Amino acid sequence: MSSNHLMVAAIDFGTTYSGYAFSMRGDFKEQPLNINANQSWNAGSKQLLSLKTPTVLLLDKNKTFLSFGYDAENQYTELMMDEEHEEYYYFHRFKMKLHKNMPLSTTSVIEDITGKSTLALVVFSLSIQALKDELMETIHQRGLKMTVKDIRWVITVPAIWTDAAKQFMRKSAEKAGIPGENLLIALEPEAASIYCQYLPTEKLNGAEEGFTMSEVGTKYMIIDLGGGTADMTVHEKQENEKLKELCQATGDACGGTSIDNEFFQLLVKIVGGPLMYSLSKDNPSAYLDLFREFETIKRTIYPNKSGKVNFTIPFVAIDTLCQKNFGEGFKSTVSSCSMSDNISLRHDKMRADADVLKALFSKSMVDIVGHVSNLIKQCEGISMLLLVGGFSESEMLHHAIRKEFPDKRIIIPEDAGLSVLKGAVLFGHKPDYISSRVMRYTYGIGTRLDFNRNIHDQTRLVIIDGKEMCKKCFWPIIKSNQTTAVGTKVRNRLHSTKKFEKRLVLPVYASHKESPMYIDEPGCVHIGTVYINIPNPSENTLYINVEFYFGNTELTVTTTVEGTGHTETAKFDLV
Repeated sequence: MSSNHLMVAAIDFGTTYSGYAFSMRGDFKEQPLNINANQSWNAGSKQLLSLKTPTVLLLDKNKTFLSFGYDAENQYTELMMDEEHEEYYYFHRFKMKLHKNMPLSTTSVIEDITGKSTLALVVFSLSIQALKDELMETIHQRGLKMTVKDIRWVITVPAIWTDAAKQFMRKSAEKAGIPGENLLIALEPEAASIYCQYLPTEKLNGAEEGFTMSEVGTKYMIIDLGGGTADMTVHEKQENEKLKELCQATGDACGGTSIDNEFFQLLVKIVGGPLMYSLSKDNPSAYLDLFREFETIKRTIYPNKSGKVNFTIPFVAIDTLCQKNFGEGFKSTVSSCSMSDNISLRHDKMRADADVLKALFSKSMVDIVGHVSNLIKQCEGISMLLLVGGFSESEMLHHAIRKEFPDKRIIIPEDAGLSVLKGAVLFGHKPDYISSRVMRYTYGIGTRLDFNRNIHDQTRLVIIDGKEMCKKCFWPIIKSNQTTAVGTKVRNRLHSTKKFEKRLVLPVYASHKESPMYIDEPGCVHIGTVYINIPNPSENTLYINVEFYFGNTELTVTTTVEGTGHTETAKFDLV
């Protein structure tokens, strides 16, 4: 990657909120924490979220971009008040569509809040473009004359995402006008970890005086808790100021929005699933208001809270649907439901037992604690748990982690919700900050091998040029759980299997298993194909050196045909 960039700009594309930040190359050398973030996202009472904007996209009936973020929220609200919203497309919390969404392709579609669908690539690229354009406008307002090509761009993704999902974000960014050769993919917990290396003790809540995260040999777990995912890994500080990953990243879809899902299920117990679906489709404004109100509850409820919790609900909208569906009002519906002992209505307020709302956190807390416990068992010597991400500010979460891991120091940096964004800028300036990573998958290629009757399945026997071969074999390149230095090169020598072969097809697979045998066994996923053109086909066997580069945030491959010097470099295309 070219090092002629004048600036690094990072886009933290979140499930619930997104933002951007940037810093000049010269500033990084002198004052690495002199990172600029957009201050203009302020939206009335949303001061808490001023450095980020909701990940919300509004398109018109022709699927043309209208607005993003707070602007999209406000514009859509006005359209609904004028009853002109039905033909518009309103997308929110769509990032999670890439989590375990297999198979993923450029033809994948996602639905807006009312069930209308659009190509996922369009939704993601227009959202990234909105953030990119806003960033460029901010730069120009400051009198900085530079183009998109003068900037090294960084896009953040969860570390637990698949290669296909990372590739999808790269394609979306390139479609949004970010040059591929200027683009780095940063892993969210890594970015947060890098950011915390630079923070002084007073900016690290839970740290003792004189404490520093930059002490060589320090082992700590980064627990990145965002809206969608809980994403965690373990780092050890190295002598050369770099970080070494000790265990493969783990996590799942148990971030802040998983609590919203539990709240939705609570409402289903009261009014039923069909009515909640009708509310989201026919009155999305009321539906969004309901969950905005719950967002406040989610942030402020604490472990020792008792008694009742009151919160505003879109009473008229729900009451109308209850009358229409059940022939009775909302109040009667609540009185006759299974939750009537714990939940009641008072005008436009719902009163719920605090224990009922606290219980909504249970599943997410159990999942997060389970992942942390497993990592602690895998990696000995972890002394600290570093909590970052917006959801890490939850008192319910602090209580669950402190209770389960009383012997670990819990550290929460100031502005925990911005750790990933600012760390991504630092990563852009110094991409080699992470010295090694632990492989999450076993990577291999699909090929044919000489048939061995002692180990191979008889149904896979094929005869090629009079020779017995076994089809669909998995040829391992590198194995899961292997510690791999950044830029590790693994060379394989392959050969043609037919006479006068013009092109070798090299399908690449990934598996959670350490030693898969066949490419079509469960858990084995095709992540892309490399085509190797043979310039001068002959009846002789041709040999090809294939070099895979591992340890980076993305996988690349180079192929060279022996005797011809014909070399090709490729990043995998989406399947």
